[in-house]
Amino acid sequence: MTIRTISPILLGGLIAERADAARNRVAILAAASQLFDDATDPAGVPMDAIAEAAGVGKGTLFRRFGDRSALLLAVYDQRLSELRDAMRTSVPAAADDPVERIADILEAIVLFKLRNRRLMRAVEDARNGATSLYSSAQYREIHDLITESLLDMDWSLNVGWTAHALLAPTRIDLIEHLATNENLSATRIAGELRGFTYRLLRR
Repeated sequence: MTIRTISPILLGGLIAERADAARNRVAILAAASQLFDDATDPAGVPMDAIAEAAGVGKGTLFRRFGDRSALLLAVYDQRLSELRDAMRTSVPAAADDPVERIADILEAIVLFKLRNRRLMRAVEDARNGATSLYSSAQYREIHDLITESLLDMDWSLNVGWTAHALLAPTRIDLIEHLATNENLSATRIAGELRGFTYRLLRR
């Protein structure tokens, strides 16, 4: 059997290429994140502007992410680590009280979306024409977590449907309406949802 080896020169080139690709990804996500935050409508940020801010060619940008919707989702997924950390913290903190755990998770979602309002609206709007919000990996992950908590408390109704109902008030269009048109603070919105969760589940 002949064992083929990769020459040191070729191997060095491959490592350099991967390092460049990783740097480009970091630069693109950082530039897109800043431009999305600064824009009134993140969905309207030109890809040319993102490529220029990241210091990469437009071709590199499209090869890496495909289109603006995919880039919006990539920035959103990067920021989701913040929400996942908050949810992971809530689970052991309220391990003996599934209702408290669910209330903590819903509050973390609301506060996360309020901190990322424009990005969230653009992401949810983009999904209306592509992958449904309800079939996305991120939504299923949170839905499963709430479903597990309902099972822990021996919830007598359909747990899947109940989890959807509990997550419905966390949609960004409703949160944005409450914050903008009804002038409710983040604390008030989170508090109202927590109170609703208690009244619904502690019966």
